[in-house]
Amino acid sequence: MNTPAQDKPLPLDDVMLAMDVVDTLRHRHDLVARELDDDNREQKLIDKLRDIYHQQGIEVPDTILKQGVEALDENRFVYTPPKGGVGLALARLYVTRKSWGRWVFGIVVAALLIAGAYFFAYLPYKAAQSEAARIELSQTLPAEMDRIYSRIFEETKVQVAVTEAEDYRTRGKAAAEAGDRPGAEAAVKQMQSLLDKLQRDYTLRIVNRAGVRSGFWTFPEVNTDATNYYIVVEAISTATNQALTLPIANEESGAVENVALWGVRVPEDVYRAVEADKTDDGIIEHNVVGVKQYGFLDVDYVVPVLGGTVTQW
Repeated sequence: MNTPAQDKPLPLDDVMLAMDVVDTLRHRHDLVARELDDDNREQKLIDKLRDIYHQQGIEVPDTILKQGVEALDENRFVYTPPKGGVGLALARLYVTRKSWGRWVFGIVVAALLIAGAYFFAYLPYKAAQSEAARIELSQTLPAEMDRIYSRIFEETKVQVAVTEAEDYRTRGKAAAEAGDRPGAEAAVKQMQSLLDKLQRDYTLRIVNRAGVRSGFWTFPEVNTDATNYYIVVEAISTATNQALTLPIANEESGAVENVALWGVRVPEDVYRAVEADKTDDGIIEHNVVGVKQYGFLDVDYVVPVLGGTVTQW
């Protein structure tokens, strides 16, 4: 049983000396092992430790040597690594936070920025786009169809234009109601094209200037025994007296091209008459082929034509 004097805290020097004694015992396994089964083990260890320190010129009191032997038996001054577990893992993470903290901080900041951009920028942007598309399909495009239809109805001088515009509008609104934006936009484009066609006012004339052919003939690929005759024309605006660029269908390719000059297929006698007119003095006196009046869809031809047109020759 410890006495009151023994319960008092030891001076720091004595504690350090006792730790050194324990360390000596731990490194002298042979010294400890020889005394394991001896009844006087503690006293023999003290005696041998005294000799070891004496040889080093260090005088250690027996009380300190005894405390060292007891501390060895009690595993004092011995570090026992903690067992694994969540607590140990968290402690190690905390201790090594400087090595991984910046990376984790950067990742967290990046994740927050991405999340912020997604929730506060991308999602509102997509929602705004969806709402704009909904308004366009339910209101804007149908209203535009109605506006163009009213213009066509007011300005046309032929019923066929109204019928055609009504058909475009019906199909366009059905597409808009079904969420088919390309179909609705196509209807608007067709109606606008119809209105533009009605509003044109020009004279179709045979081209008669240097460097430009006034006519030509070709052999059609489908029938090389036949010959197609064309006169080259241009549309001169009544309002500006300038040549217009118009959408013309090429009967050889089926494509529609915007051109300022194109060929109109005519009978051979019309072609020969134009050829003779130009050969006479280099000027084509009878150069008017037809007239397109405001409010009408088609050209009113003043010479016989065969209905075909080409854009390249």
